[in-house]
Amino acid sequence: MAAVATTTGKGFDFSAYLEDARQRVETALDAALPPERPESLREAMRYSLLAGGKRLRPILCLAACELAGGDAALALPTAVALEMVHTMSLIHDDLPAMDNDDLRRGRPTNHKVYGEANAILAGDALLTRAFEMVALRSPGVAAERLLAVVGELSLASGAPGLVGGQVVDLDCEGKSVDLDTLEYIHLHKTGALLRACVLCGAHIAGASAALLEALGTYARGIGLAFQIIDDILDVTASSEVLGKTAGKDLTADKTTYPKLLGLEASRQRADALVGEAKAALAPFAEGELGGLKAAPLLALADYITSRDR
Repeated sequence: MAAVATTTGKGFDFSAYLEDARQRVETALDAALPPERPESLREAMRYSLLAGGKRLRPILCLAACELAGGDAALALPTAVALEMVHTMSLIHDDLPAMDNDDLRRGRPTNHKVYGEANAILAGDALLTRAFEMVALRSPGVAAERLLAVVGELSLASGAPGLVGGQVVDLDCEGKSVDLDTLEYIHLHKTGALLRACVLCGAHIAGASAALLEALGTYARGIGLAFQIIDDILDVTASSEVLGKTAGKDLTADKTTYPKLLGLEASRQRADALVGEAKAALAPFAEGELGGLKAAPLLALADYITSRDR
């Protein structure tokens, strides 16, 4: 994928870039789960993995690779791996023992279709397939770069990342939670994987330490902003718009940004975080070439706070 899909005048055509990248990701996701036994497991894996969605996480990976001067095609297996980890987290998050949801991306959740045991196993299979994608299905990428990706993916998907965040999230249901604890939950449950998406793409391209540090700051900003907008939409949007059950945080008596700060202050916080994220990339967006390479990540930051689902 070229660094910029299309431009309109002197501007960056984000809609065209997003759709082009999404289509490439969809094709790669489909190819990553070919016919294999047991077919029932493959069917459950594909049901959730190919259920649509914005594919922001794999696109962030590709865009970060481009900013670092790499070939996004080389990052595509890693982008697929990241979406597999994300899908695993959604399957498990929806289980009765977790957030107990019946709707995901506008259709019944995995365990409602295939049963709880098969849903758990489908999630486990997607998680392990993710590491296979990086280690065994990434031709043309140096081993030391793939090792860095495996490290980031391990941290994001385990106790230091989304699993740890989920544990604290469950433990805090029905309790009074301060802003520091809420941000801990979101930086781990949601933000850790978003951070991995950005850093993994950069590692594939062999990014410098300075760029990796800037991308880490960028990822922290967009990760928290993403979750704040999720919290706002849980209050303001319908289930039909969201594609998942609206108001479930209120039902579960979870602490959210709107509950702590109010809707307007939450929106202002999200906008400020996006501003911080974009500012971190400013030194790498200088000049015409730098601006073109940074355009997707900058546009993705803005998209996070403007989305309606």
